[in-house]
Amino acid sequence: MSLAEKIAGDLMAAMKAQDKGVLEALRAAKTAFILARSEKGPGTVIPEEEEIKIIRKLVKQRKESAAIYREQKRQDLWEKEESEAAVLERYLPAAMSEQELDEALKAIITRLGAKAPSDMGRVMGVASKELAGRAEGREISARVKHLLG
Repeated sequence: MSLAEKIAGDLMAAMKAQDKGVLEALRAAKTAFILARSEKGPGTVIPEEEEIKIIRKLVKQRKESAAIYREQKRQDLWEKEESEAAVLERYLPAAMSEQELDEALKAIITRLGAKAPSDMGRVMGVASKELAGRAEGREISARVKHLLG
């Protein structure tokens, strides 16, 4: 079952339960999936990696909005954004721990023969592809910089 199908099923369950918070978050995800499919043409199936990227983007948007609302002392709005982000995060694969990330990056660095900070671009290119969906780009970047530095 694809991520889009799982979200569609959960959307129906949220409608039956009349859970407005979950319903709004899942509708946003479903809309994002529909837009991504329509950009590529009719009958296109979105790969799971792209579905995960879409969900990550939605979570990031909601967290950024929540931070802005928190600064503006708009508790009603930031709580809504935080709860939607939490709902969407349930559909993301489990994030790697710092230790797991370091081990994966060390293996990539060894495989590529990277030794200096000047090799960071090569390592980042491979690491971003291999670790997509399991670690955020800025976290990967910070760890690579630390390991090569």
